[in-house]
Amino acid sequence: MNTIENGPDVHRLIEAATGGDESALAELFSRYKSQLRAMIAFRMDRRLKGRVDPSDILQDAYFDLAKRLPEFGNKKFSFFVWLRMVAKERLLKTHRDHLVTQKRSADREVHVLPASTSVTSDCLANHLVAQYTSIVGKAIKAERSVRLKAVLDQMEEDDREIIALRIFEGLTNGETAEVLGLTKQTVSKRFIRAIGRLQCEIKDMDGFNPTV
Repeated sequence: MNTIENGPDVHRLIEAATGGDESALAELFSRYKSQLRAMIAFRMDRRLKGRVDPSDILQDAYFDLAKRLPEFGNKKFSFFVWLRMVAKERLLKTHRDHLVTQKRSADREVHVLPASTSVTSDCLANHLVAQYTSIVGKAIKAERSVRLKAVLDQMEEDDREIIALRIFEGLTNGETAEVLGLTKQTVSKRFIRAIGRLQCEIKDMDGFNPTV
């Protein structure tokens, strides 16, 4: 799944939406809605599941977009990468509101999540197992997750993020480079290296075959 390329039509919609055209704003947001929702669902803290729906966070991100759209012209990002940043900031705020700010007894000892809401080895391992293995028992899946996590823990954070952005969020090589502040060449090399390492380390794991 790749994001819709920016082009003259996107810029036209941005100009119209900034001028108060609500239909243009809705059309602009709808183009990226499914991918933004997937990002939110993937990165949302598991403790929020059952309490917060990703669609609600996405709706709040839409309102944020309506308020912040005039900022876009001053940013050195493609529109989708900037919009993803807006949605991710809304996700972080939701984390803080529910896991830190609220004075519920169950949450009093919860630490503030990293500002980057970076993907963790646990999260990535669980999603990789779910996506790339056949239907197996819980015990087998748990064992695979542990093995994957051990490999992922040894990787640099950017390498884990590259895997998450490319595989689970469906970002292009260029968009991934924008998000992480790296060159396209660097992202491409690190992605191939990271996936190769996963395949090499756990090649005997039946049904696991992440591809570039």
